[in-house]
Formats: sequence, C-alpha cells, structure tokens
Amino acid sequence: MLLDVLLAYIHFLSMIAAVSTLAVEAVLCRPGLTARGARLLGRVDILYFGAAILVLTSGLLRVFFGLKGAAFYLNNPIFYVKIGLFLIVGLLSITPTLQFIRWGRATRNTPEQPVATLEVARVARMVYIELGLLALIPLMGVLMARGYGH
Repeated sequence: MLLDVLLAYIHFLSMIAAVSTLAVEAVLCRPGLTARGARLLGRVDILYFGAAILVLTSGLLRVFFGLKGAAFYLNNPIFYVKIGLFLIVGLLSITPTLQFIRWGRATRNTPEQPVATLEVARVARMVYIELGLLALIPLMGVLMARGYGH
C-alpha cells in the first residue's frame, strides 16, 4: 500500500514538473529571444526531458506494481489513449529540442543577435500544442480512475 502511495506521489510530482518546465519554455520562447534566453531554453528543455522520463517510469511502475494491477490498465482503452497522447507529445517535442540545440550553438558565435522571430514563433506554436495535449493526459487518468473504459 505504501509503495502505491509513493508511486502515485512521484507520478503526480513528475507530471507537475513536466507541465511546469514546458510552461517555462512557452514563456521563454517569444520574439526577441536573446542568446541568454536560447541557452536557458536548452537547459529548461533538459529538465523537461528528465521530468517526462520520470513521468513515464513512475507511470509504468504504477501499472505493474501498483494496487490496481496491470489488468486494470491494460484492459482499458483509455489507458492507450493516455499512452498515445504521451507519445505524440514526446514526438512533437523533438522539433523544439533540436531547434533549442541549434539556437544554443548559433548564439555562441553571435551572442548579441536575437534569434529569428519566425523561427521562434514556429517553435512556440509547437510548444503550445504540446502543452494542450499534455493537459489532456491527466484527464485520461481521471477517467480511468472513475471506471470509464471498462
């Protein structure tokens, strides 16, 4: 029972961390992005990646070692929607991550020059889409906890 409580707590905290770091990315990724901001985005993105890995790990541990048991999750179609959303968000995050790396490299040579506004707008749009989809994942968890999908 204590293991289940700890896994749930870690899972919730890691979800909060993932959403928080992605929200920071959304705030930072705006026109006029400086070299300092670009480097900060790269560091925040690393934290986002770590939080996402912790979400996935703690979620899988809950599936296989939690009180509800694997059958509760694996026999529920909403669980697969939740996993699908997580995978989509993960795939969408590749483009911003690669762009943050490119910006970090480019701004080393020209630290005073801001990042191109069109590039920033494109990446910001991707981050906002990620945030929107990420917000749906806990909803799937709530639906499962309330017995939907069975």
